Amino acid sequence: MSEQKLSRILGNKDVIALAFGAMIGWGWVVTTGIWITGAGSLGAILAFVIGGILVIFVGLTYAELASALPLAGGEHVYTYKAMGRTASFIATWAIILGYVSVVAFEAVALPTVFEYLIPNYSMGYLYTIAGWDVTITWAGVGILGSVIVAWINYRGIKFTTAITFILTLLIVMAGVLLITGSTAAGNFQNMEPLFEKGMAGLLTVVIMTPFMFVGFDVIPQAAEEIKLPQKKIGQLLIFSVVLAVVWYIAVIFGVSRVLSPEEIGASNLVTADAMAKAFGNSQFMGNLLVLGGIGGILTSWLGFYVGGSRAIYALARAGMLPKSLGELHPKYNTPYKAIILIGVFSTGAPLLGRPALVWLVDAGGLGLVVAWFMVAVSFIILRKKAPDMKRPFRLRGGTAIGWIAAFMAGGITLLYMPGMPSALIWPYEWIIVGVWVILGFILYKVSIAKYGKGYADKKMKEEIDRIA
Repeated sequence: MSEQKLSRILGNKDVIALAFGAMIGWGWVVTTGIWITGAGSLGAILAFVIGGILVIFVGLTYAELASALPLAGGEHVYTYKAMGRTASFIATWAIILGYVSVVAFEAVALPTVFEYLIPNYSMGYLYTIAGWDVTITWAGVGILGSVIVAWINYRGIKFTTAITFILTLLIVMAGVLLITGSTAAGNFQNMEPLFEKGMAGLLTVVIMTPFMFVGFDVIPQAAEEIKLPQKKIGQLLIFSVVLAVVWYIAVIFGVSRVLSPEEIGASNLVTADAMAKAFGNSQFMGNLLVLGGIGGILTSWLGFYVGGSRAIYALARAGMLPKSLGELHPKYNTPYKAIILIGVFSTGAPLLGRPALVWLVDAGGLGLVVAWFMVAVSFIILRKKAPDMKRPFRLRGGTAIGWIAAFMAGGITLLYMPGMPSALIWPYEWIIVGVWVILGFILYKVSIAKYGKGYADKKMKEEIDRIA
């Protein structure tokens, strides 16, 4: 089993579709209204500029490390080489929280978007969570979607990326129509107020941005499956980040031009209503945008199954999680047990109802920025510790970019803490984080006790030496 390797088959368009599709997802379809009402039209754009700058700096540190150390698990490898085994586990477990929360988020998102296409389909009351009624049909749509997405990932990376590419084209078509139509049909008056709730409004939207931009880091997770020159991996990663920043800003601009603040406040699905209004109140165009949104749910869902399962596979391969999670399917060459494990989390999420959307965004966002911070610190350490390491995508400016990325990621991490205007919600969001930390601690301690510290270090050294 140890001789079995992941299949190296992904080309340019596969990599861009995987990263862009994972980053864009469906957040733009359903939460654009929350951003605009939360910070004002220009405030929301500014929040995404700030978030975008953070992600570009973090992305640059990833780009250098991903091209230098193209191994499955990404963060797992960089932090191990820089700071050792325990730091490597913490960073990877944090990013897995981010990935699993996105996967679970999409399972709750799918039935939410379905309500626009089929109003009042939610039937068969089960129970109430945080004021939200969970029904059989509503949860059923999320559970069915989750099973299908898990099956696609189980069947192999090429199958996954082929479907992702087709769906990404659908998203781009719907999004471009929305951006051009609403920009042309709208006016500047609708964009007022430009700022809402001052600095608190701005920061509340800023802490949502890591969750909206996460996805570029799926590229390093799948590095062992990319069949391209190492330098190209870094270039494609940065290209996909810049594309996503431009995309979000253009969507906020278009929607705020075509819909007034009152219309945004009254809308259940702001982008779909903006699309309909931009094309003469056309319900067909509104539905077309929703189909693009469903495409986004699926691309994001697929991408994070890839990221999460490869991160779990990398930890298991190094003996930091139970080794069975690192087994590859004899036919499809996928880490199928890791995929099934993520599938269990994803399939259970719709049973928590719609309030879980916000809990998952915030708790997962904290996991992501912690991992990004640790990657930026690893970038700085490796510049000092391994100056001669081959870096096909070498950044100019020494460690400066790493320091900026670490400072920004660290600063955003603080915004989640108690006492901040944008702190995590007690108890729900802290429970998610707390349970995840305890689960990781137990699994790590049990795995290290079973396989030994020497095993983990030996496996990591073998992997790194293999590409040196």
